[in-house]
Amino acid sequence: MTNRFDKGMAVRRHVLGDAHVDRAEAAKTAFDDPFQTLITETAWGNVWASDGIAPRERSMLTLALLAALGNFDEIPMHIRATTRTGASKQDVLEAFQHVAIYAGVPRANQALKLARQTYAEIEAAEVAAAQDTA
Repeated sequence: MTNRFDKGMAVRRHVLGDAHVDRAEAAKTAFDDPFQTLITETAWGNVWASDGIAPRERSMLTLALLAALGNFDEIPMHIRATTRTGASKQDVLEAFQHVAIYAGVPRANQALKLARQTYAEIEAAEVAAAQDTA
């Protein structure tokens, strides 16, 4: 592995969490391994690892771009990542409002629906975890 891969994996784990990355790595096959390496080195090792903007802003940009382009499958993953990047619910709402104006209300509406569902799942998991420790 390259230094860029190692750096990308560290950033990926920081942003998405060990549990998510461990599941993704366990599901990786010989067929998609080269693609996963590409993503780890470029998306995580170059773009997300850059000090050019803060993780909070990077989360907001990523969510807005995913919504604007209609790539809804990754929105829940990146909503979960906001708990580690510092992007607040208000930040996410602001990003999706930009999507509504510049890319279309239906895409922003779908992204908001996914965000609401994901935040509800996060909150339910936090309540369950609190009850388990009580």
